[in-house]
Amino acid sequence: MNALGRIFHLTENGTTVRRELLGALTSFFSAAYIIFVTPSYLSQTGMDYTGVLLATCLASAAGCFLSAALGLPFILSPGVGLNAFFTYTLCFTMGYTWQQALAVVSLSGVAFLIISVTPLRDMMVSCIPPSMKSAISAGLGMFIALIGLLNSGIVRAEGGRLLLGDMSASTTLLAVLGLLITGVLMAWKVKGAMLIGIVATTLLGFPLGVSQVPETMSLSLAALESLLLAPDFGGIFSLGVLPLVTAVVTFTMCLCFDTLGALICIAGAGDLLDESGGLGRHSRGMTAVALASAAAPLIGAPSIGIPVEGSTGVADGARTGLYTAATGVLFLAATLLAPIAGVIPGAATSPALVLIGMLMIGNAANIYWHNVGLALPCFLTMIMIPFTYSVADGIGVGFISYAAIALVTGRRKKVPPVTWALAAMFVVMYVLSAL
Repeated sequence: MNALGRIFHLTENGTTVRRELLGALTSFFSAAYIIFVTPSYLSQTGMDYTGVLLATCLASAAGCFLSAALGLPFILSPGVGLNAFFTYTLCFTMGYTWQQALAVVSLSGVAFLIISVTPLRDMMVSCIPPSMKSAISAGLGMFIALIGLLNSGIVRAEGGRLLLGDMSASTTLLAVLGLLITGVLMAWKVKGAMLIGIVATTLLGFPLGVSQVPETMSLSLAALESLLLAPDFGGIFSLGVLPLVTAVVTFTMCLCFDTLGALICIAGAGDLLDESGGLGRHSRGMTAVALASAAAPLIGAPSIGIPVEGSTGVADGARTGLYTAATGVLFLAATLLAPIAGVIPGAATSPALVLIGMLMIGNAANIYWHNVGLALPCFLTMIMIPFTYSVADGIGVGFISYAAIALVTGRRKKVPPVTWALAAMFVVMYVLSAL
């Protein structure tokens, strides 16, 4: 114990081994639902479900160990919003194969790394007003919730309309029960509510005939074979240079804002912000995310972020790399869950998506709605992300409308050059796609 104290500087940070390990348990069980949600997304693109689950656990463990090496109290794992971007924007909307999409993610990680260690970081952060960042997060929340409702059958698409699903269907009924169970657990502030909800819903699925026992319960790393070194860097130009630039820039922006928001949230929960309200040395969390996101696709994992659920462990007193290292060990141990992953139906993970979307939509409260010149681009961003089924299109419309309103109302000098450049890039993309 004394050795751990010296290695991780526990005394200097006002914490103990017990507090760090308990914080790891709390955060892991709060964020462990991502182990099952990630493959439920990515398997829709043709990726192997069990392989993605294993890759998620391994990439999360490696990310946590990296964070520990940097002395940071931030756990790393794939983010739900970025998973949605990968599946529904890169693959389904833009038309990239999952191998090419992994390459786009890796390039975005490299771009984010450059941003995180240069003055570009401040330029990127300041190129959009806080209200627009909140709108992007809220729009992602609406998108994730919509996906959860459609996947569960609670809502169905028919004739160009969204309608209430068949409530008599076993899958839909199970999803509704799962939503109620998880919602009640969250209302009671039960730690690990989403993970417990997924497990409980899966168990209820057996008498309803929705959950099925997999044919084999043996653990095999062979599922990873098709994912190892799978990014297709040579094929990413197949759709053209401009779509590639658009994909990388948009994904990098989402990664940047998602990471920054999580860092501020967790640092605030643990009273880790400096006297001026800044992140101080904890800003290195952006570098950790960038490195992990660049490398994770090489083993078949999507982009890595900082889950806000990690605030639970930090709020309980975790402060050092011991906390993140212990969480990494738990993610490694979670690979043993791979054989039973096939038991979990989509109806069990969909409620988690709806509730995560609910939490993210709360960011809309931070938008300055009384300023129409700012509120309109924010509103368009929010609604266009779910309505177009594309994060890129939502952000593109938001940027273009924000720049156009600023130009017409004489506020063009208040708009940073980076914002003009990004708006122009989206205009060119839409013009070329219409030809």
